Amino acid sequence: MSTSTVLAPVGIAKPLRRLYFIRFAFTVVWAALLFVTGPGLGPVSTTLLVLYPLFDVAAAVVDARSAKGSKPVAGLYVNVAISLLAAVGLAVAASSGIPAVLGVWGAWAIVAGLVQLAVGLLRRTLGGQWPVILSGGISVVAGASFVLQATKDSASLATLAGYATLGGIFFLVSALRLGRAANGSDAG
Repeated sequence: MSTSTVLAPVGIAKPLRRLYFIRFAFTVVWAALLFVTGPGLGPVSTTLLVLYPLFDVAAAVVDARSAKGSKPVAGLYVNVAISLLAAVGLAVAASSGIPAVLGVWGAWAIVAGLVQLAVGLLRRTLGGQWPVILSGGISVVAGASFVLQATKDSASLATLAGYATLGGIFFLVSALRLGRAANGSDAG
């Protein structure tokens, strides 16, 4: 094993850990703001809905830049593309109502979850990735649930706040687990 191979995970782990902490903070604040905006779609909730995938775009770009030359970079750029499409789709869907928003969000959650799952699997030797892998799988299931909720009369944005909070918690756990990899010790 070459020295660059050994040092690469440490070089990636530190910025990735920082990014995961930022993602956790953003999702918790975002979810709280979405929750307090109430059950309907208004200018603030619509802005929040579009902001979430745009933040995901920014996070994926930062992640890809710090992971240059590694296998997950292609998946991260796929995530950028689908999250940009989701932001546009959510902006359009918001004018049609909550069911349309849930349908777009659900489709995005399914595809983004599959990408997150793949990226996490490619990074599993880095350490701290099992929460990311689990989160990707849960995102696929939650996305299907959102698509199904879109067909019901009881469609609500509150489920999105819960989904984001859970995802944020997974990022927090990953950041904490990456601490050992960031310090150059066993990542577990």
